[in-house]
Amino acid sequence: MWRNISKIMVAGLLFTSLVGCSSNGEKTEGKNASDYPKNNITIVAPSGAGGGWDLTARAVAKTMNDTGLIDKAIQVENKPGGGGAAFMATFATKEANNDYMLMVKSPPILINHEKAEGNSKFGYKDTTPLAQLTRDYGAIVVKKDSPFQTLEDVLNAMKTSPKDVTLAGGSAPGSMDHLVGIIPAYKAGIDLKTIKYVSYDGGGEAVTALLGGNADVIATDASTIATYVKSGDVRVLAVSSSERLEGELAEVPTFKESGIDEEFTIWRGIFGPKNMSEDAITYWSEKLQAMSESKEWQAEVTRNGWQAEYRNAEEFTAYLDNQNKIIIELLTALGMQK
Repeated sequence: MWRNISKIMVAGLLFTSLVGCSSNGEKTEGKNASDYPKNNITIVAPSGAGGGWDLTARAVAKTMNDTGLIDKAIQVENKPGGGGAAFMATFATKEANNDYMLMVKSPPILINHEKAEGNSKFGYKDTTPLAQLTRDYGAIVVKKDSPFQTLEDVLNAMKTSPKDVTLAGGSAPGSMDHLVGIIPAYKAGIDLKTIKYVSYDGGGEAVTALLGGNADVIATDASTIATYVKSGDVRVLAVSSSERLEGELAEVPTFKESGIDEEFTIWRGIFGPKNMSEDAITYWSEKLQAMSESKEWQAEVTRNGWQAEYRNAEEFTAYLDNQNKIIIELLTALGMQK
C-alpha cells in the first residue's frame, strides 16, 4: 500500500515539476528569449552608389554574411535625395517601428538638422544609435590636369574670381561635404556667400562631375577618393586630418600644413529606427561589436582606407550629443545655424 502511495506521490511530483518547467519555459521564452530576427534585414545608404555611406553599408552586409554572424540575408538599398535628408524623414516616421531596417549615417545627421538652409525636421534623436564603426576625413580634390596645384591656389582663385570656381560635393548646401569645402575658405577670410557650391547625391556623383568637367574642385571623403588617386584620375590637395594619412594619400598635406588651422573628422555609424525594440537593440549591439572585432571587418576597413573606431550604443549616443554641440558652434560661426 505504502509502495503504491509512494509511486503516486512521485508521479504527482514529477507531473507537477514537468508542468512547472513547461510553464516557466513558456514564460521565459516570451519574456526573455527572443526570436529576432525573423525576417531579412535591409541596410539603407541614403545616397547614390559609390559614396562613404554606400561603401559602409555594403561592407557591413558583406562582413555579416561572410562571418555567419547572422543567419538572415542583408540587402543594401540606396535611397538618395537631399544629401540624406529625404530618406531621414521616411526613416523617422514611416519606418520608426521597423526593426528590420537600419541606416548608415555620418555627420550630416547632425548638420542637416541644425543648419538653417534646407533644414531637416529630423535628427539623430529620431533614431536609435547602435554603433560608430569608423572614422574618416575630408579631402579637397581636383582633376589630374587642374591648374590648381595646392589648396592655397584654390583659395586665391576663390578670393580673386569666385564666379570662375565651382566647388562641388556629395551633400546638400550646409551639409558635410560643403562644410569640408568651405572651412578652408572661412579660415582664409573669404566671403562664403561668393562661393559657388553645387551639390550631388553622394560622393560618387561628385567625382563624376569633377571628371566630367562640371566642377573645378570637390570636397569628399578621403577614403572614397583613394581609388581615383591610385588610378591617376585626380589629385588631392589637402586632407582635414590632424596628421598625414597612410596609403595612397600619404604624401598629401593636412589643412594645417596648408596654412589652415582646422580639422574635420567624418565618423560613420549605424542607426536603428526610433522605436526599435529592446530585443533588436540587444541583438544588433552584440552582433556589431562582434563584427568590429572580426578579421573580416578589419580587412574591409583596410581595403576601403578607413580607420576603425568602434563605439557601442551608449558611447555612440554620448559622442553624438557632444558632436552636435560642435556642429552648432561651427554652423553658427558660418552664419548657417537655424
